Amino acid sequence: MEATVIGVVIVLALLALLGTLSVRLVQQYQRGIVFRFGRVLDRVRQPGLQFIVPVADRMVRVSMQTVVMGVPPQGAITRDNVTLTVDAVVYYRVVDPVKALVNVHDYPSAVLQVAQTALRSVIGKADLDTVLGDRERVNAELKAVIDAPTEKPWGLLIERVEVKDVALPEGMKRSMSRQAEAERERRARVIAADGEYQASRRLADASRAMAATPGAYQLRLLQTVVDVAAEKNSTLVMPFPVELLRFFDQFSRTTPEQSAAGGPDLGPVTGTVAAAAEPDGGSPAT
Repeated sequence: MEATVIGVVIVLALLALLGTLSVRLVQQYQRGIVFRFGRVLDRVRQPGLQFIVPVADRMVRVSMQTVVMGVPPQGAITRDNVTLTVDAVVYYRVVDPVKALVNVHDYPSAVLQVAQTALRSVIGKADLDTVLGDRERVNAELKAVIDAPTEKPWGLLIERVEVKDVALPEGMKRSMSRQAEAERERRARVIAADGEYQASRRLADASRAMAATPGAYQLRLLQTVVDVAAEKNSTLVMPFPVELLRFFDQFSRTTPEQSAAGGPDLGPVTGTVAAAAEPDGGSPAT
């Protein structure tokens, strides 16, 4: 009787051990690949509890999550012979777990090496302006170059590749700074000249409009006086009317006949006074 109980206990212990060895848990983000005596079974185990044959089978879990891998800074020379130091980040995931395990050894390291080589190759084919100004094109080329040897042979999908930082030599930074400063100064001068041109056109239009209405000059003069007086200045400068200067100019001019007679026409009253002032009481001597 005791021997029977011991035998039952041993059998139950063996069954529990076999059950422990045959049950595997696959997470939601994983897939299970079963090797039976070293050969891969066709069926990929889905998430949940999975049973394998103890001793004969071995299960390897492969993560299907997107992996974010940083590419270390790489020194490269652009097409226009500028030395750069560029780093990037690669987003990839496994789409075929069987190929990822069987066709390549340590696929994360393999993707890293391919990304470093592709980064130097793509940067070498582009010029400096493209690397700095057209990041989307560079990222697309990097994705295509890295995805070609990894998708079908290795069962990996490169989702995104982005260039993070571009380090320039100090001399190149100073040259680009001077170039940008000169470009901004040129644009400022062009804008200022265009503003002067537009202002001159508006002033010419205003002068033609004011010329058609002579009273507009006087109104503009009074408006200027009001603007100057509003500043609380102690000195007020009044412009001298041009019409008054013309009046004095016309008054000071003499005709040729008046010059031949010895002077301007002084009028009857002024002429009598001048004759009385002569010594002989007659007309002035010639």
